[in-house]
Order: sequence, then structure tokens, then C-alpha cells
Amino acid sequence: MLQDPTLAVGVHWYALWIRSRHEKAVRDQLERKHVDVFLPTYQKWSRWKDRKKQIEWPLFPGYCFARFDAQDRLPVLKCDGVVAIVGAEGAPSPIPEIEIDSIRQLIESELSYDPCPMIKEGDMVEVKSGPLKGVVGRLVRKGAHARLVLSVNLIGQAVSVEVDAADVKAY
Repeated sequence: MLQDPTLAVGVHWYALWIRSRHEKAVRDQLERKHVDVFLPTYQKWSRWKDRKKQIEWPLFPGYCFARFDAQDRLPVLKCDGVVAIVGAEGAPSPIPEIEIDSIRQLIESELSYDPCPMIKEGDMVEVKSGPLKGVVGRLVRKGAHARLVLSVNLIGQAVSVEVDAADVKAY
């Protein structure tokens, strides 16, 4: 049998694209199949009409990580809730071990962490909360305090403002 040269040989970590709100069910199914699985979570306050409760929520909604040989991926794909194995050109793309180990080390630490959008300087962002909610601008500095440039391109003028980095999302 000829092997597809685009597939990584051996056991690697892969990202699984999961149906909405099925992350924990997929994790449980993979554990029952004795597949090494990692679902990073964080505590989030959830509010209902009558109460407020802290719940465990996936750090990366819609994704779960599993370690397996790409040649033997059928049991993983057969799990209810798994949409696909994330990859390029139809082949699963392995995740470097150091990336999974780094996330795992953070999860196991006592440090406080929250998900954040993967935005970089130069990206267009929208302010999602605070007095500038709904404002769209270009991120020119990222850090604890992000610097946003709001411009009127037609007249070639702009103004910059500092906002809390947690208050912006990719536009």
C-alpha cells in the first residue's frame, strides 16, 4: 500500500474541528477509545434569568486536540461531533508538541488566563465593550493597552486612542 507523502508519519497532535457545543462529548468519546485527548478549558461566569453560575468552558470553542497517527484517523473521525481534522490540502496538519505543552503548562498553573483573539498590529479591530463600543479602527500597538487609530481616509486625517486590549476583537 502506498502512503500519502503529505501525511505526517507517526503519532502527532492534531486539532479537531468540533460541532458547536460538542467539545466535552468528543473528549469523552476519544478517552473511551483510549486516544490521548486535550481539551483546554477555563472558568467563565454564565448568567441566566434567575441565577449566575461559574461554568467550565472550552478555551478554544469548536476545537479539541488529539494525539494519534494520521494513518489511523478513522476512529477519531467516527466520533459523533467531529467535523474534520484541521489541515491543509486535504491532509491533517500536525501541531508542534511545544505548542500543546505550553497550553497544558498554563492550564495546570495557578495563573489567571482568558481566551483572546489572535490579532496583530495593523489589523482592523472593533471595540466590543466600553464607551467606544462598536468603533472600528486600526490596531497600531498591542499590549495591555492597545492603541487604535480612527481615520477619515478621504481627508487623510486620523486620531489615535488607547483602549484596554481585552475590549477589542478582529473586525
